[in-house]
Amino acid sequence: MPNAIRIHELGGPEVLSWEEITVGEPGPGEVRLRQTAVGLNFIDVYFRTGLYKAPALPFIPGLEGAGVVEAVGAGVDTLAVGDRVAYATQPLGAYAEARVMAADRLVKVPDSVDDNTAAAMMLQGMTAQYLLRQTYPVQAGQTILFHAVAGGVGLIACQWAKHLGATVIGTVGSEAKAELARAHGCDHTINYKSEDFVARVREITEGRGVPVVYDSVGKDTFMKSLECLSPRGMLVSFGQSSGAVAPLDPGILSARGSLYLTRPTLFTYTAKPEDLQATARELFEVVGAGHVKIEVNQHFPLRDAAEAHRALEARRTTGSSVLTV
Repeated sequence: MPNAIRIHELGGPEVLSWEEITVGEPGPGEVRLRQTAVGLNFIDVYFRTGLYKAPALPFIPGLEGAGVVEAVGAGVDTLAVGDRVAYATQPLGAYAEARVMAADRLVKVPDSVDDNTAAAMMLQGMTAQYLLRQTYPVQAGQTILFHAVAGGVGLIACQWAKHLGATVIGTVGSEAKAELARAHGCDHTINYKSEDFVARVREITEGRGVPVVYDSVGKDTFMKSLECLSPRGMLVSFGQSSGAVAPLDPGILSARGSLYLTRPTLFTYTAKPEDLQATARELFEVVGAGHVKIEVNQHFPLRDAAEAHRALEARRTTGSSVLTV
């Protein structure tokens, strides 16, 4: 019998329970996967604590993984038994040794990408793709601000933005993370614990501000992020690791220069199968060409998911992390 991490009640990492599960045969349009690696992401914490609502209790968390197709349901002609695949999508259920999934939510993994890298890159890498290429298409010569730039999404986005010809300003929480960000192409690092990032952004841009801020931190940075924008700039709020943002008076956007605000999600941008495939294809292309390197800096056994969550919440991780099966 395969095992999985299940959550019976919301709470801290201690609610992550290692249990046997039953995995059935795939139905029409589905495949059964034998998973080899699972991606660890902050959104997993949001579901564990209840900040994001899971469909029902108990549930298996996780939205990202890689593995091998074991069985194929009726009507599936895009995948075959033995294919290596990866995903970053609803529904929840990645923290498992095996699972059944809709075939049109999976992408084939190129031979040049190993399973751990595939599991680590899909959610964070496709997030970087839609942020930089779709939500606010970054152009050569622009200067952008990216919060938490030493994290998984941040390191990927930093490299990708540099490939696009942008100048990257990134916020970090320590000198070690600043060094890591600079090693991945970040032009200007700001330690938010010891520096006023608004003042530094204004200094770096000679008072102009930046056309876009990518903010996954939320409550602690949101209002100051608005202050970093140039007129008609865009704040892309795509996470809230420090907590939810307080209700906002839209008048603030006009007062600060006709600003734009968006709260996008990967799941909207990849809802159509063709959009999912196109997003993943561009990610594999930039990784394959060496423009973006995926840093898998932490490995935890899947059964030790609680320890992985503690490390993630304590900001003890850098780059990407995977749970090995």
